Amino acid sequence: MYGPDFPFAYDDWLQHPAGLGSVPARWHGTPVAVVGGGISGLVAAYELMRLGLRPVLYEAGELGGRMRSVPFEANPEFAAEMGAMRFPVGATSLFHYIDALGLRTRPFPNPLSPQTSSTMVHLGGEQHLARTLEDLPAVYQEVADAWDKTLREQAELVVMEDSVRRRDAPVLKAVWNRMVRTLDDQSFYGFLAASPYFRSFRHREIFGQVGFGTGGWDTDFPNSILEVLRVVFTGADQDQVSIVGGTRRLTQGLWSLAAGRTAHWPAGTTVAELHGGRPRPAVTGMRRVAGGVAIEDADRVVETYPAVVFTPHVWTLLNRIDCDPALLSVPHWTAVERTHYMGASKLFVLTDRPFWLDRDPCTGQDRMSMTLSDRMPRGVYLFDEGPDRPGVICLSYTWNDDSLKFATLSTEDRLEVLLAKLGEIYPDVNLRKHITGPPVSVTWETEPLFMGAFKANLPGQYRYQRRLFTHFMQDDFAPEERGLFLSGDDVSWTAGFAEGAVTTALNAVWGVVRHLGGSSHPANPGPGDVFEAIAPIPLPEE
Repeated sequence: MYGPDFPFAYDDWLQHPAGLGSVPARWHGTPVAVVGGGISGLVAAYELMRLGLRPVLYEAGELGGRMRSVPFEANPEFAAEMGAMRFPVGATSLFHYIDALGLRTRPFPNPLSPQTSSTMVHLGGEQHLARTLEDLPAVYQEVADAWDKTLREQAELVVMEDSVRRRDAPVLKAVWNRMVRTLDDQSFYGFLAASPYFRSFRHREIFGQVGFGTGGWDTDFPNSILEVLRVVFTGADQDQVSIVGGTRRLTQGLWSLAAGRTAHWPAGTTVAELHGGRPRPAVTGMRRVAGGVAIEDADRVVETYPAVVFTPHVWTLLNRIDCDPALLSVPHWTAVERTHYMGASKLFVLTDRPFWLDRDPCTGQDRMSMTLSDRMPRGVYLFDEGPDRPGVICLSYTWNDDSLKFATLSTEDRLEVLLAKLGEIYPDVNLRKHITGPPVSVTWETEPLFMGAFKANLPGQYRYQRRLFTHFMQDDFAPEERGLFLSGDDVSWTAGFAEGAVTTALNAVWGVVRHLGGSSHPANPGPGDVFEAIAPIPLPEE
């Protein structure tokens, strides 16, 4: 995911034998606060520890954040992935840590992917069973071709994909900067409607409901087209995998991963050991004081830190934490206020076995399929570990308005609604008899610590995103505005992807090192060292 806004090779920086840099020895063992124990906070804590600092991790809930694996009551060996569940293989910075932990992955069963036994497209009351795109009626191929031609002719797809593949930053930046200037005010839907290949409303409707690769795109229609093009150009919607054993293995693994070479701590030190096995409680207050930033936690303990890495959704600065206005500049507070989040809901059930792979005696087809629908379930995903093992079904994966349709329903009510809706698609399948134990569900926009699934910029919000992303570059800040570093996927250009959470954590680590008078190794310059050459383009404010 070599992004066009800031094409820095984070994977190369991570793997370089010189490491991420160093801080003056007088800072070794110094506490640095890390707020939030999701993937971004855990990466930041781990790398700060390796630099010889003492990360102090605060977490209001459970470690993992939106990498939330919820065990099923009927069989805790199996878990539902309520947040992140599929990762593009191009997320090479994320995979640096997956590989360090020795975690295995398997292809994710997206619609029409080779790993998916079959896909059911249920649209406008009509049903089409397919294993490849060519199995669907001709109009679906027309829509796929329209999207491909639109990208090639209106978004320079060939040039962009080639420059990403070759990591040709000058070409990538030249083309992308031109797009930012011309497309920042354009919505995804407006971009489609302006294409000569999407003149037909029917084609736009089918694309929005079904899409290709990971499914429908219509919940992104109001968002900036730049958000979608970033996903396409970096290949984030292709070749996705899941983590065997669940995402909890990654987050718990980072918490207890023994450090290799460090500047201060004994070999084998872990973040967990530095915390006595558990993180500090929720942060309730933050303010600037002499010597840094004072943090108050839920136990009413107040400590002052020379540097703080803040990783939760930035909206929590507005209403979950008592914040000193001096924490951020007025332009940065404005960017926080204007951040736009996507909602999402999921409901999972555990089944006695992967019954969907049974053959219908009349048709010879799968009894049930990965399903894309324009009705309430929207996306149904099927997971199995063999015919004699329990199966897991994500009975519904919805976004934004579709997610809000579930928000006022209890988990049990959601299940009843979904069983009724799916019964219309699969009238001969008795789903209920295969379900073992109670379902689990989530609606991220009603989760108090998150208030949304992930950031997605609306048209005209590029300037706000640039302010948040570049916050780690603080040399030009007033002295009283330095020392707090924002990270997390909503600060990144590719929100909703763990890769963005990891790379912005690495930006923050570079910022902390700089703030404490340290530097990167000359042979391995960090993101801030090369910032001016590849910085996100500034757009005029007047």
